Amino acid sequence: MSDDITRLVGAWKALWNGDFSDVDELIAPGVRVHAALADGGDGSAIDDAEAMTGWVAQLRGPLPDLVFDIEVGPIVQDDLLALRWRATGTYGGGFPGAGAPVGTPVDFTGVDLLRVHDGQIIEYWLNSDMLLLLTQLRVQSVEPSAV
Repeated sequence: MSDDITRLVGAWKALWNGDFSDVDELIAPGVRVHAALADGGDGSAIDDAEAMTGWVAQLRGPLPDLVFDIEVGPIVQDDLLALRWRATGTYGGGFPGAGAPVGTPVDFTGVDLLRVHDGQIIEYWLNSDMLLLLTQLRVQSVEPSAV
């Protein structure tokens, strides 16, 4: 694996683990995000480093000790990079509609597909088991604007 890929994957993992120090170098202006968000959005409003940081921080708010580990990858083909990850942590409270008590453990997985240009992420597809996370948090229903 090249040093550039190692650096990028390390910065990506650090971002999701709450370290935003390299986000401006990691995320290209105009990045395109394709994701089913908890608030019902499709990710299209996340279009720069600041918005990406906000999204990650929003997820981490009710899950402050969430740790992302890479289980598979990176798998690299041309300008695409794929990773399978697992996130584990404990619920800290504050997720709209959640009935789980504070301290409930969470464990869910996902796959990230990243398009890279000049060392920055220019496009991101996310497939995560959000249903499993919502089930673990005992979320019954949430109004899209509440998250």
